[in-house]
Amino acid sequence: MSSRRAHRVVVVGGGVTGLTVAYRLLRSDVAVEVMLVEAGSHAGGKLRSVAVGDLVLPAGADSFLARKPWAVELCHELGIELEIPGATGAYLWTDTGLVPLLKDAPFGIPGDVGDLFRWPGLSAAGKRRAAQDLVRKARKDEGDESLGSMLRRRFGDEATDLAVGPLLAGLYAGDVDRLSVRATFPDLVAWEKAQGSLFRGSQATSKLARRSQLGSMFARPRGGVDRLTDALADRVGERVRTGALATAVETGRVTLEGGQTIEADTVVLATPAHETVRLLGTAAPADLAGIPSVSTGVLLMVYGDGTQAGLPDGTGFVVPRGRAPMTAATWLSSKWPHEAFGSRAVVRCYVGAAGEEDVLDADDADIVEACARHLAAVVRLPEVPEHARVVRWPASMPQYEVGHLERVERIREELPAGIVVVGQAYDGVGVPDCVRAANETAERIVDMLADAPTDHEETVP
Repeated sequence: MSSRRAHRVVVVGGGVTGLTVAYRLLRSDVAVEVMLVEAGSHAGGKLRSVAVGDLVLPAGADSFLARKPWAVELCHELGIELEIPGATGAYLWTDTGLVPLLKDAPFGIPGDVGDLFRWPGLSAAGKRRAAQDLVRKARKDEGDESLGSMLRRRFGDEATDLAVGPLLAGLYAGDVDRLSVRATFPDLVAWEKAQGSLFRGSQATSKLARRSQLGSMFARPRGGVDRLTDALADRVGERVRTGALATAVETGRVTLEGGQTIEADTVVLATPAHETVRLLGTAAPADLAGIPSVSTGVLLMVYGDGTQAGLPDGTGFVVPRGRAPMTAATWLSSKWPHEAFGSRAVVRCYVGAAGEEDVLDADDADIVEACARHLAAVVRLPEVPEHARVVRWPASMPQYEVGHLERVERIREELPAGIVVVGQAYDGVGVPDCVRAANETAERIVDMLADAPTDHEETVP
């Protein structure tokens, strides 16, 4: 059957990126018909919650950066109330126990070298080497380099491996020596270029933040981050088709499992890079396969009554590579206190990362036992939680390796006509960056569709 329609956009992938693209298109001034297809049983992607005992806890991100405004602005637009953490400050896992991370230290880098020398997280030699950042010349080469290369040049190996690296690389579940500094932390590049020193760059950034009176670094929708994707799905409404697995994408057409084809002026692939390769087949740009991803997971643990008192003040800790079965832990009951927790400690451990994915091959019980035992060694918690749940995210975290920005540019130049890619694999892994990229994508599509023809045909065998 055939019919005349408005311009049609099919969005493949119902995470926060795809939902935001669909939402923005529907609010545009262009007459556009939007359909979003999602293979899963519900939209939302990795922003979802799961039951652990009698509690519902975040299985994906528990918050987002407030200094990146796009997610905050979208929440305000949707009428979603935000909340800030109930605790601040975090720790670093060391051989002698947990050491508080330096405060007023953007990206874990202090602006005052005196703070560095008073901090117990590094040896005296490690501190002296890190302080050489103040006198070392800035890199003149404008090309990309790894995050580890920059940190080792400026601070040395000890500070890179045991202090700054775990905090920064951990956000990408990545290998500090493979991640692109320009794609992950471009601020550091700007600091070195403008200030000649990462310490001085941190100091200038901290002063600017104090003058602008920025609020909390993190925020989330009251009740959980998945309230954002729930609200977006509600606004997009019946245009969201769940349980619809796309099997192939070509210019102007999406094929679903079962043989249904849907024609469109533009197809937006808000899918992981490896899924995009599968959908495009031989038409996939060669560089798409050059964006690797690693598997991660979370372990959610609920302890018995009275255990919250065993957690130190703060929100959790990060772990240097290979020192523990987890890469980091968040004390949810401290960071996001809720009456449902009562006096119980609620902890989320992050497992899996580049070079540490084998942890996820273990049985759930073994992951719980290992993480709980290591946790009990550094905080006053029992070795066994009352309730626990492991959530695995296979191939979930894209790796922005050296040359990533140029790779993404080539991918977009080589895509078949009428096909757009957007999402974590290209534009930033955090919720704010996903929202920003979705906003920009919707704007570009509106411009592209302004003068496009409007004939479409849908065939159902």
